[in-house]
Amino acid sequence: MEYLFTILLQNRKFLYSILRKTPREELFQIPDGFRNHIYWNIAHVVVTQQLITYGLSNLSLHVGAELVAKYSKGTVPESVTVSTEELEELQKLLFSTLEQTQQDYRDGHFKAYQSYTTSANVTLTSVEEALAFNVYHEGLHLGAILALQKALSN
Repeated sequence: MEYLFTILLQNRKFLYSILRKTPREELFQIPDGFRNHIYWNIAHVVVTQQLITYGLSNLSLHVGAELVAKYSKGTVPESVTVSTEELEELQKLLFSTLEQTQQDYRDGHFKAYQSYTTSANVTLTSVEEALAFNVYHEGLHLGAILALQKALSN
């Protein structure tokens, strides 16, 4: 399991770099043919990780309900601006949520798990499966972000 956390940390570092280096207006721009923006994809992976690990384990999430409502599966950006405070919070959450999950996993907090079939038709039956799926999910959204960046540069 430690290897999965290592992979996720590397992805989160890359996402953090994108948040820091992308001009603010580009973070929230939705190119033609897309449904969301770079920022939405980054916030979505943080929220989804919390939902499929903590939520399906009947544990409290480490993100607020407002973030979940705005960035969970099926949502689309409501506006093209986000407060500076939310942007800074997301930068912190990229790492704090992953570190907390890793510590909680080591400490054996994930005991029960509610089975869930993802939109990719993958059924998760344990937190270990959720963490493995999360690597795949974050990779999908990294690909979407790279596509958004390419569309914005044209």
